[in-house]
Amino acid sequence: MTERIRPPLWIALGALTCVFHLGLIFYGLVPNLVSRPLHMALLLPWVFLFAAKGRVSLISGALIMVIGIVCCLWIAFNHQLLRDQYGFLEGRAQIWMAVALLLIAIEGARRMIGWPLPLVALTALAYGLFGQYLPGEFGHSGTPLPSFLGTLTIAEGGLWGSLTGVSANVVAIFVIFGAVLNAGEAGQGFMNVASTAAGRLKGGAAKVSVISSALFGSISGSASANVASTGAITLPAMTKLGYPKRLAAAVEAVASSGGQIMPPLMGAGAFVMVELTGVPYTQIMIAAILPALLYFFAVWVGINAYAGRYDLKGVPVEDRPSARDVLVTSAFFLVPFTVLLSAMFALGYTPQYAACIAVLVGVLALALDGRRGLDLNQWGTRVADAALSAGKQVAMIGSIIICASIVIGVLGITGLGVKLTSVIISGSGGLLWPSLFLTALACLLLGMEVPTTAAYVICVSVAGPALIELGLEPLQAHLFVFWFALLSTITPPVCGAVFIAAGMIEENWLRVALTAMALGVGLYLIPLGMIANEQLIKLGAAPGLALWATLRMGAGLALVSYGLIGAAGLPLRIALLAGGLVIMFARVWI
Repeated sequence: MTERIRPPLWIALGALTCVFHLGLIFYGLVPNLVSRPLHMALLLPWVFLFAAKGRVSLISGALIMVIGIVCCLWIAFNHQLLRDQYGFLEGRAQIWMAVALLLIAIEGARRMIGWPLPLVALTALAYGLFGQYLPGEFGHSGTPLPSFLGTLTIAEGGLWGSLTGVSANVVAIFVIFGAVLNAGEAGQGFMNVASTAAGRLKGGAAKVSVISSALFGSISGSASANVASTGAITLPAMTKLGYPKRLAAAVEAVASSGGQIMPPLMGAGAFVMVELTGVPYTQIMIAAILPALLYFFAVWVGINAYAGRYDLKGVPVEDRPSARDVLVTSAFFLVPFTVLLSAMFALGYTPQYAACIAVLVGVLALALDGRRGLDLNQWGTRVADAALSAGKQVAMIGSIIICASIVIGVLGITGLGVKLTSVIISGSGGLLWPSLFLTALACLLLGMEVPTTAAYVICVSVAGPALIELGLEPLQAHLFVFWFALLSTITPPVCGAVFIAAGMIEENWLRVALTAMALGVGLYLIPLGMIANEQLIKLGAAPGLALWATLRMGAGLALVSYGLIGAAGLPLRIALLAGGLVIMFARVWI
């Protein structure tokens, strides 16, 4: 692709993408029907040209891109006129434009992530158009075509809804922040800190993977990106020290999956959660920190159990970084993170405004080299790398969210979400725990085919109201669904993080997946623990109770981990598993 279109063009487009999204935050007065269509217009070249494979894909992509950009620009320039139409299309030209925008959004997601999410969106559209012909309670009264399509394309109830607003105004900013950090030496700083903290311990190479993946994942928000980035360093280190391949790959897959639940950033899902729950981002971050630490604690305990079985060694002294390297490289992520958190908590800025300031600091830091000091030639190269990376990642996440917005829009127009909620409640007999297990199963099945954020958005739109109606607090229900949307990263038959790690180390993926499920047992139990011990997510409101709940969960997880991995003999394994589950869930059973 880069042979046909010169890289400087993509660097310029990436820079324009960054400047546009940063400008939205600093300017702050752009109407939604201007900012959100322009956001989509900026994504289209990356989706349909940059990612094109083959001549046919390139030519068709260019045509689709031009049509999409023209439609988006028309909406942006005519936003005041369209507001007066109240979501009702006028004339055949507007109807064709609406159809084109919907199909382009679906095709863009298909080119980025494959068929599953687009098929869900097409099914939703078909239901919206023809659902009035369905018998029984799942039929709807029908909506006139100009009103149905107009609500989805010229009002803020579909493509330009609140989720797309989150993509344009929040997610894009943090993606740019992550791209800027990764273009410099922050990634090496993560590895150096992790190696210093855990390298000397038994099983140290695996523990370095856990710490570095938690740190890197806090800015990447993608399990696959995490595996590919940190795994390139940690996997060879573990195999060199004689770690079993299935264990090395499983450690990396499990640790990388945990990056998506690790504050302060938690990937795109945290910001979508802000929009859907109305809970401030800082409260979500505080609520999520103890469960995330518990997850990595369980992984750490599992590594200790394996270390006892296989005599896993630490990182050799000669391979650990010097104190100077740790101090210098850690500054590349500590300074921007300090600016980000200080701006949010000390100065009271919004997360996106604080991130903009941190981005500017990070861009300045790219001019510094850990060994040579100021290097302006390297600065230009790093800025270009950051612009390219930001453009690609904003397009990837944006295309997913825009397509998912179609589904959310149809649920709202037709009332299907309310009907599905009633089905969940009636199917579970009005009981909370059966509803939780039905929701968890839905998250697992949907997460096998679509990215975590999309699986979370769709599942919580359907099951979230049912769980809240059955007594859960909104944040509790959303965190439960968000965690279970991650299950598919390590759970067969479709386990993306496992596939990548197994491929990098040339090991059978199923063996890796089974080991990963044992190491990542916290991913299955901690969401249930948030329901059984609701104090677990109340660190901000009741820190004492939250810490006590954390200790109980930690003790239970330790017993379960040793029961699955470290214990010898079936009776002892059963006793440890049973004891751990009783400690974690006794309040539910008593």
